Parts: sequence; structure tokens; C-alpha cells
Amino acid sequence: MRFTNRQIWQMAYPILISLLMEHLIGLTDTAYLGRVGEVELGASALAGVYYLAIFMLGFGFSIGVQIIIARRNGEKRYSDIGGIFLQGAMFLMLLAGGVFVISKLYSPIFLRSIIQSDLVYEATVSYMNWRIYGFFFSFIAVLFRAFYVGITYTRILTINSVVMVLTNIILNYVLIFGKFGFPQLGIAGAAIASSTAEAVSALFYILYTWIKIDWKKYGFSFNIKFHPKMLGRILSTSIWTMLQTFLSMSTWFLFFVSVEHLGERSLAVTNIVRSVSSLLFIVVNAFSSTAGSLTSNLMGASEQSAVPRLGMRITRMCFFCCLPILLLIALFPSEVLRIYTDNTGLIENAVPSLWVMLSSYLFFVPAMIWFTIVSGTGNTRQAFMLDLAALSIYVAYVLYVAIGLKADVAVCWTSDHVYAVFMLLFSFLYLKKSDWREKRL
Repeated sequence: MRFTNRQIWQMAYPILISLLMEHLIGLTDTAYLGRVGEVELGASALAGVYYLAIFMLGFGFSIGVQIIIARRNGEKRYSDIGGIFLQGAMFLMLLAGGVFVISKLYSPIFLRSIIQSDLVYEATVSYMNWRIYGFFFSFIAVLFRAFYVGITYTRILTINSVVMVLTNIILNYVLIFGKFGFPQLGIAGAAIASSTAEAVSALFYILYTWIKIDWKKYGFSFNIKFHPKMLGRILSTSIWTMLQTFLSMSTWFLFFVSVEHLGERSLAVTNIVRSVSSLLFIVVNAFSSTAGSLTSNLMGASEQSAVPRLGMRITRMCFFCCLPILLLIALFPSEVLRIYTDNTGLIENAVPSLWVMLSSYLFFVPAMIWFTIVSGTGNTRQAFMLDLAALSIYVAYVLYVAIGLKADVAVCWTSDHVYAVFMLLFSFLYLKKSDWREKRL
């Protein structure tokens, strides 16, 4: 089993297009709310990252499921996949119910304790009151994504994302600004639109899988039973990806909270730069997801020796896609930022941070791909420990420059360089020194 550039691209580009479509959700939220006010723009950043931190529990679980499904696919044990999926679905629905209740009860208390601005706090809570309904739908959607990426059938991701984005764009326009007889809901309208779009996405996946997928081949059954032993085996892999993704996004939330202490303008700048960064991140994420899935397929086919070559090839392909985008944004920063806001002062303040963020991707591209390869080998516990070490350094740096030095927001963005360099170093050392080739799932 050898994967050519063409095969890698055929798997990666539907993931890339689907993530690009999903990025338009955040882009439209930011673009619309940027025309409502700086408070709403900053609050949507805090609320969005806070939501993502919780969402990452479900997403992290789905990554573990994806690794196992890809391993079974490589082993040609297709009939085992349906059982893995169904046990994962039951767990994720229980998890969604739990985080919904906890968020409903305690998010206002937690957010009040960390947000200084009263206006930003009120807007953030208004957003979260509606956004938390999306947990039930987004958790199911990411599980379907894990299934399709694991079996290397990624084309459906593009179609699903188009449907999801169109739903979000239309509802954002209608609910944020109060069009076609609907009330003007502002930031709450953005949250309702996003949650509804996730519900449409989940429904689309269910209907498509029902109609198009060979249920017998993959072992899907209407006789749904809870199997503690199977779920335990899934969790032995997934628990570490859950913790790793949750911790990663939690530290990202800490970054936003630290910047909020520098002022509402700094928070608004960070939200815009984050949204631009997301465009590059989805390219890296598409290739790293491909790397993780293909690594697990290679491991299942007992072709561990092909993994390093795969990593080098995917890294080169990712750079080939990212560098033109990096250069274009760097050369025309004001034009890009004007997509998000028409405030000239805000644009001028955001340009230095934008340039700093762009330079971090020279390190982040290889770091993300090689770290995902570590996870793809099935060593998710070790991957968590590597990321924990890199994140500890990242957090210490953020607290030092943002809280201790109260440095300019552009300086704060150098924290991404610190994180990427150490994550890349730790991943290379692990793959070079450890005995990862014998990992069984």
C-alpha cells in the first residue's frame, strides 16, 4: 500500500473544501458582527473559542474513533466499523447532554469571573445561551466525518459543508439584522444560525448514509445495544485525543482572555486575525487529517516503514498550497482585513498582528502534520503527553507577555511560534527514538 501524490490529493482536497466551506461560517459571523459593533465582534471571539473548547471533547473523541476506523479499514475488517460507529454515537449523545446541562448552569458564572468588560460579558452570555444547543448536532456530525475520513471516502464532506454554510449565511443575515419580518437579534442571531446550520449538517449526513452506504459491508445494524467492552476499547484510544483537543482549545481560550485584559480594541484585533488564520489552518488541517488517516491505514496494512515518507510528502504538498496564500495576504493585508471590518483604525492596528501570525505557519505546517502522524500510529496517550509539554511552554509564554509584560497584541501572537516549534521538536524526537511501529489497536 503506497500512496501517491495524486491519491493523497484526492483524499485531502474534499476535506480542504469542506473545511473551507465551514470556515465561511466563522467568516460570515465575524463579517456581520463587525458591522454591528466592536463589543459584539470581541464577544463573538470569546464565545466562539469557549464553545470550541467544549466542542473539542466531542471532536477529540471522534478523532480517536477515526483512528480505529482507519486501522480496521487498512486491515480490511470492514464489518467491525459499524459497531465502533454506533457505540461512539451513543457515547457522544450522553456527552452532549452532559456538557449542555453544565454549560447552561455554570457558563455565566465562569465567564463573569474571567471577563472584565460588562458589555463583552453580556454579549458573550447572550451568544452562549443559544449556541449550546449545537452540541447535540455537532457531535453527531463530527462522528460521521470520522467515519468517512477513516474509510478514505471524503467527497461527501464537501457537499455537506456547502449545505451547512448556505444555511448559516442565510440565517445570519436574517437573524442578526432582522430581515424578512424576523426580529433583529444581533449576536444571539449568530448563535441561533450556527446551531441550526449544525442541525442541518447532521440531518444531511444521516440521510446520505441511509441512502448511499452499504450497511452490511460496514456492519451497521438496527439492533443497537450498549457494549461496555467495545466502548472501553474505543475510549482507551479516544480519551487521550479528547483530553488533547480540549486542552489545546482551552489554552487558546486562555490566550483570548489574556488579550481581553489588554482592552476591547486588542480583543477585536485578535478576533479578526484569528479568522484570517483559520483560512490557513483549514489547509493545514486538511493535510494533517489526511496524514493521520493514511498513517493508520498503513499501520493496519503492516506497512509502517512507509509512514516517514508519507509524512515528508504530505508536508511538501501542504507547503505548496499554503505559501501562495501566505504571500498574498502578507502583500495585501489591508484589503484582506477590510473583508471583516470597515473600521480603518481597527484595520491599521490589526496589520502587525496579521504579519506575525502569518510567519508562524512556516513552523506550524510541519508541526501539525507530524504531530497528527504520531496520533495516527495509535499512540494517542503519548501524543497527548507531547502536546501537554508544548502547551505548558505556550501557556507560560502567553501569561508572561500578555499579563506580565502587557505587551502589544502583535507580540502576544508570537506565542504561536513558540508552540509550533516545540510541538514539531517533540514529535520528531518521538518518531525517531520510540518504538511506535508495534502499536496495536
